[in-house]
Amino acid sequence: MKEKSSEGVRLDKWLWAARFYKTRALAREMVDGGKVHYNGQRSKPSKVVELNAILTLRQGNDERTIVVKGITEHRRPAAEAVALYEETAESIEKREKVALARKMNALTMPHPDRRPDKKERRDLLKFKHGESE
Repeated sequence: MKEKSSEGVRLDKWLWAARFYKTRALAREMVDGGKVHYNGQRSKPSKVVELNAILTLRQGNDERTIVVKGITEHRRPAAEAVALYEETAESIEKREKVALARKMNALTMPHPDRRPDKKERRDLLKFKHGESE
């Protein structure tokens, strides 16, 4: 990948180029909101990204820990964007465990096939609030 040695690349721009977020504005919002940590600390969107820096970022329920392997400011195809970083083995293992736990939780608490009708809703509310007939 092309490396900019004179100025460097902003963190929000790198996150956008590496395809972690769909827009730069969203990447900036995530950094400002504390969802992205640079070398273990919160940072600003204007932070210059360096090679081998460790980024921890949150995307929905998933938290990833990655190591920066390439720097570019241009958004490239996904196959090329994957070469910009490497996810740590611990991060992959942790994400898989969390995904499995989410899946098991969904299996143990299935959703009903239909919504309750008016009488069933009344009965549920009575049961919930401890009212007896």
